[in-house]
Order: sequence, then C-alpha cells, then structure tokens
Amino acid sequence: MSGFSSILDRFPGSFPPRLGPEWGSGGVFGLKYHKGVLYFTLAFEAESHFVTRDKDQIYRFDLVGPQPVSGGDTYNAVEAVDNKIYFGGWVHAPAIFKGREDKGSQILFLNKYSHVHEYDVYEGRVSLLWKEGLGDLEKWVGEISEIIYDPVSNKLLLARADGHENLGVYRLDPYNRNIERISDKPALKGSHFMDYACFDISIFEGIEGFQCLDLYRNSWIRYKLNDLKKISIDGGDLLNYSMGSATEAYGRFFAFVRGGLFIGNPVEPEVENISFIRLFDYSKNSLSPRRSNSLTIGGGVLVAYNSYVEAAYHFETPELLKMSKSLNYITSPSVLLYITPPQARIVGVFGARITSMEKLGGKILLGYSTTANLGGRDASMIDSGVRGITVVDEDIVNRSNPPYYARILLEDTRNRVFGGIPLYGYKSKSLVIYSLSKDAELYIYEYDLGLPPQLISTEKFTIKPPRDIIDLGGFKHIVSMKLDKTVNGSLYIELLS
Repeated sequence: MSGFSSILDRFPGSFPPRLGPEWGSGGVFGLKYHKGVLYFTLAFEAESHFVTRDKDQIYRFDLVGPQPVSGGDTYNAVEAVDNKIYFGGWVHAPAIFKGREDKGSQILFLNKYSHVHEYDVYEGRVSLLWKEGLGDLEKWVGEISEIIYDPVSNKLLLARADGHENLGVYRLDPYNRNIERISDKPALKGSHFMDYACFDISIFEGIEGFQCLDLYRNSWIRYKLNDLKKISIDGGDLLNYSMGSATEAYGRFFAFVRGGLFIGNPVEPEVENISFIRLFDYSKNSLSPRRSNSLTIGGGVLVAYNSYVEAAYHFETPELLKMSKSLNYITSPSVLLYITPPQARIVGVFGARITSMEKLGGKILLGYSTTANLGGRDASMIDSGVRGITVVDEDIVNRSNPPYYARILLEDTRNRVFGGIPLYGYKSKSLVIYSLSKDAELYIYEYDLGLPPQLISTEKFTIKPPRDIIDLGGFKHIVSMKLDKTVNGSLYIELLS
C-alpha cells in the first residue's frame, strides 16, 4: 500500500471555488488508476491531473486553445488501454464570459470544443487526438460523454448526446486520428455487453431505447422501449428518466437512469427482456446517477444516486420558475447503492453529489461536488462549488447500513407510483405521513433485484390525517408506493440499522 498511500498523500483536502467560467459547479471526473498513474479532470477549471507517487502533473488544455479555459469533462469519459489513458469531454478555450445581466449571466459558446486526448503513462506526455467546435454563440457540437475501447478494431468508440449538432456514436482511430460517425442516434453512455458495445438512445425526456454495436459484424441492433408500464416491475410509469451510467454484470446490461435501473438483454430480448426497477424515484425530485459512474467491487456493482445533479435559478416564465423551485428542492441525501442480485443495499450516504468513483488498492475514491451543474441564465465566472476526493475503505460494501432519511411532497406524486427504497439490512424502517387533507389508500409494492427481478407482494394501507405511521418491518427488499388520490402533505422515510 506504500505506493497507493503516496499517491493519496498528494491530494489536497478539497478544491475551493476558482476561475472557471461555466454554469454552477463541475466536480472531480474521470477517476482512473492505470499502471501507477491516477488520472482525473477537475471541472470547471479544466485541469487534468496525472498523479504518481512522485508528482502531480497538471495539463490545462493548452493544446486545444489559449487561457482562460473552463470545463474539461462532466460525464467521466475515460478509457485505459495498454500504456495509454484516453480522456475526453469538452472545453472552452478560451472561455468568454458574457457578463452580468439582470437576474443572471451567460457564457458565449464560440470557443467550445469537444475533445479526445491521449496520455502516455510511460513517457508522461499528453497528446491531442481530436477536437471539434461549432463556432456558434449559443450552440455546440456533441460533447464526448463516453469512451469505450473496441478490441476487435483496436479503435475507440465515442458517445455524443449533449449538444446541438454531430450527435451519435463515433469511431476514432487513435493512431491515424481518423474519426467517423457510425450511428446518428444520440448516445450519452455505454458499456461492453458480451461481444457488443451497447449505448442508450437519448431523447430530451430520457431514453427511447438502446443501440448495440456487434463488434464482429460491425452492425447495429436496436431495442426500443415501448410500453414502459409493461416492463416496470411495479407496473408504474416513468418520469424524466435521463441516462446516468451503464455497465455489464451477471450476463446482463445495466443502464442506470434517474429514478431507477433498466436491466436485461437488449440484443436478444427473447432470452431476457429489459425490465425496469424503480429506485429513489421521488417524482419531480428523484435521485439521479447522471454525471457519475458505476464501479465493479467484489463482483457486484456500486453506483451513486445523487440528490442535486442539475438545477437552475433564473427563468423568464412562471412555468419555468416553478420547475426551478422543484429542481432545488432536496428530498434526500445522495446514496451509494451496492447491487449483488437479488440484493440492493444502501452502503453510503453523502452530500450533494458523487461525480466519480475509482478503486485504488483497498480504498474507494469518491470525487464529489457540493453544488449542481446549473443551466439557463446561471453562468458565473468561477466554479460555485467545493470539489474534492473522499477516500473510504473498500469494505464499506459489507458494513452496517448507514441511517437514511428522505422527505417527499405528496402533491408531487400525483397518483403515480414513486419510491423504490432498498430496505435490505435495515432493522428499523418506517413511513411517517403528515396528510393535511383526507383519508387515502396507500399501496406498497415489494420487489427484489433478482435476475430476472420479481414483484413479491402488493399491500394496501389506509392513511388518516393529520399524522400516520406505517411500520415497514414486514418488508425486506425494495418498496415503491402509490396513493389512490392526490393528497397534500409530506411523507418521511426513516431507516435505521
């Protein structure tokens, strides 16, 4: 552990707000340990760090454009192959702050570039493989949000969905630097799945399906999400299920989204169709794995569901202002969820958002930020959050569950299924309901994360104003809920080990 310890000793306690013109806060992204080098990019300062036991080498995107720069990466676009670390994302070079305006400010996009870089771990050298910009005041080309190595072609697959033009999946040859678009379907994240590379098909409201590249035949198989209620284990609908991260485990493809998880076989659904498991779905205020990554630990999957990922303050219409207040309503802390089917267990409770994760020896590194990535007219000259790296022991996945508490506005549930609370490992678990209006029926659905997942039971409870308590002691797995009518008030989830 001496080499690992010397690397960890080079971390600052945190990264306070510094110059990085952008929207809100970035974070520590792309954590990747490879052949004695720990890589990460600090956003929004646009600083890529390459930490060894002897030094912290910092690259400030000078190969893309002049200072001041901002951005870097906000989706964990990183891959390691042989003696190379490939990292991508986007960067303003130079950044142009438009200036303070009435109720907000903005940044011009003239110099925003998407990029892919290469770092040689033996030579300590950074090379720019590719960059692309649009040169528009308000629009940009698709950011690089995922990099997957294709061992068949010995090339890199790039996902692009965040932007206005040049979206889809691209293939980049890191040797001759040729790039080609191989799918025009916007894709935010992806993963290997058997001998395929599978990506989401992103739309504004969430995802409309999956697209899988046969690495041998170089052809696409696409799976469309049709009737979402039919594949949802609790029979409920989905709301704003934007893509978070993806991985392969247990011979299935996992796609973590806001408010839940899609799991199954998108290549051969007749073998096992895609199912949706609701997780931390708090309606308008669901926890989200967006702008984070999942991590394989001990054969299981560790994933962060964050409470404050994207938000905005300044809008010009009453409808958008109402949405802004909803985005800034915090229902719950962020959680680390450890999945070992049929179990799904809360193993960590943290602040605003975990932006990146990586394993280093017997430790897990958690990149974090205290503030959301903002939008609208909320740009600022500096990154408005405190960023850093928290180090926890790997055996966090086998310790007692941390206390967990959440508060949900009942009027936001609007007669739809919500929740998806993993109860496994908790001894004391209850719902406390403050209803300000009338009696109502509360349906509780219990299901597990087995493969395939299974609905275990449905039970009905009558809740009465002004205060009612439901003991969840009879439930062990994951529970979601639905009220039979619109009710004003609050529901509190209280879990103790």
